[in-house]
Amino acid sequence: MSLVSEEFPDVVPYRAEEITIPADVTPERVPTHIVDYSDAEQTDEQLFQEISKVSRGVSVNTVLCLCFFPSRVPLILVGNKSDLVEHSSMETILPIMNQYSEIETCVECSAKNLKNISELFYYAQKAVLHPTGPLYCPEKKAMKSLCVKALTRIFKVSDLDNDGILNDNELNFFQRTCFNTPLEPQALEDVKNVVRKNLTDGVCDNGLSLKGFLFLHTLFIQRGRHETTWTVLRRFGYDDDLELNQDYLFPPLKIPPDCTTELNHNAYLFLQSVFDKHDKDRDCALSPEELADLFDVFPYMPWGPDVNNTVCTNEQGWITYQGYLSQWTLTTYLDVQRCLEYLGYLGYSIIAEQESHAAGITVTRAKKIDLQKKQTQRSVFRCNVFGDIGSGKSGFLQAFLGSNLMRQKTVKEEHKSYYAISTTYVYGQEKYLLLHEVFPDFDYLSDADLACDIVCLVYDVSNPYSFEYCAKVFKQYFMDSKTPCMMIAAKSDLPEVKQMYGCSPLEFCRKHKMPPPQSFTCNTAAAPSRDIYTKLTTMVMLYVFLYVNGVLVFVFPVSLLSHARLRCMCTCNRCTFCLCQNFLNSELLQTVRAKLYAVVLRRHVSQADLKSSTFWLRASVGATVFAVLGFAMYRVLLKPR
Repeated sequence: MSLVSEEFPDVVPYRAEEITIPADVTPERVPTHIVDYSDAEQTDEQLFQEISKVSRGVSVNTVLCLCFFPSRVPLILVGNKSDLVEHSSMETILPIMNQYSEIETCVECSAKNLKNISELFYYAQKAVLHPTGPLYCPEKKAMKSLCVKALTRIFKVSDLDNDGILNDNELNFFQRTCFNTPLEPQALEDVKNVVRKNLTDGVCDNGLSLKGFLFLHTLFIQRGRHETTWTVLRRFGYDDDLELNQDYLFPPLKIPPDCTTELNHNAYLFLQSVFDKHDKDRDCALSPEELADLFDVFPYMPWGPDVNNTVCTNEQGWITYQGYLSQWTLTTYLDVQRCLEYLGYLGYSIIAEQESHAAGITVTRAKKIDLQKKQTQRSVFRCNVFGDIGSGKSGFLQAFLGSNLMRQKTVKEEHKSYYAISTTYVYGQEKYLLLHEVFPDFDYLSDADLACDIVCLVYDVSNPYSFEYCAKVFKQYFMDSKTPCMMIAAKSDLPEVKQMYGCSPLEFCRKHKMPPPQSFTCNTAAAPSRDIYTKLTTMVMLYVFLYVNGVLVFVFPVSLLSHARLRCMCTCNRCTFCLCQNFLNSELLQTVRAKLYAVVLRRHVSQADLKSSTFWLRASVGATVFAVLGFAMYRVLLKPR
């Protein structure tokens, strides 16, 4: 009551009414709700209920101000009515404070004289916002292990060159990140001098070592500047229990249906910098020791041994630079929440100075919009691989990573992966192709098994019953879909036998307007050829698949008409791909294009031209000719063959 009225009341009731102090009148800018208790008016049960609310932290952060009560909630010892005694009782209280770490501080006050009344509630707020308990052990006079662990991670994230020292630039970046202001050169030297005087190895090469960094925070806490350490911890995502906050690790990210998630350019730059700072021998690969060092800021090892069979590795089996980025791309595509968590451990939003880790994610537009616009801006394409047991699916995936059959035989069964991801190049553009081996349970294919950009149907040319599975999968799941399919004739190094099916694989592909079966083998001396994977990516990227009156039509994006050459899928001259290629490369089309350019774009278009009816007449004629050619091409593709 003295706090609110700033005067001692003449009549003091047994219990004051509940008081709420607004945030704008408190030093820490937080609202404070004060609940009084009196055993003259209230029962023990009511006391228990109120204390239970405090212990659970109901609705707000809470603190108890009482003589003593054992609890995890921070406590403040209050010596009241100090105006009635001439001496201080602090000497008696200090041993109690040292005995119980829950007690944050002790305050002697007088409501009558208004002595330390506002200070009491300031300390109460500070005990909640910047508690000592999680940080420091008074008995050992040292920081607690969780605090040391958190600050160690913060040091490693802030050590941008991974040399074990925070140099002046890194210290200034850290200071600016946490406190929105850099240190003056003299202040920076003063800090290092304090560490030098107390630790022989606290400063190395004129930079702050991990020991020096931890010593500084111990000093802050011992001198009562808990808020400094707490500001650093909370800036790097830690909560009051020194665990990374869920809101920090998993920022909101809305992903509409039929959309995918990819890393954007800034996220790739950040991940490249993380790779570079841990690739100490500069061999463009991460050894097991370097990989462990990279993930030292994680609470667990996020990548298992199967990763080495999911992405490209070098001859020693170490993940290469390309494989490292591929694995991040895979995680983003399959489990974006896991990717956000990983970026949080690495401190992406802090180092890249972004609002949250979600700023590193691009949510692609829906696939149906790509089909409407006849182009895509995505950089990751998913290919689901179907085939019967023993058809060669696993070999097909591993060959994409450069592993031939002999190398594949050295892989342990428990280390095998059902995914393979790497880059391919289509007309100079780098794209990621993600291969997913679908378990061959024909009757239980889920929506996830069917959701992809292109389908590979793999059969063994040496097994007469292998093709039947591919034909059934295609007819039941993909014949009426808009997903392009490619047939893979695997193990082509073995003698080919007749397939026990109603028609041959080639006839099946012709009937269903598919490219002919593509021969493939991974039984090679060197790394298997990657041509087939480039064809898959090209097939997804360069063609938009539409169904018109039940007939599959391949429509080329207009931007591709300027290409002099299109990479052909085969040389059969019967499939739609060959027809399209031959038409686009035909002399007729080249002549018509040349004449249209001569008529429509013969000279520079001026403002006068834009107002000229003659100019617009020429433009209309050109557009009409292109429309007629497009319709003629459509009729040709519909003609039975």
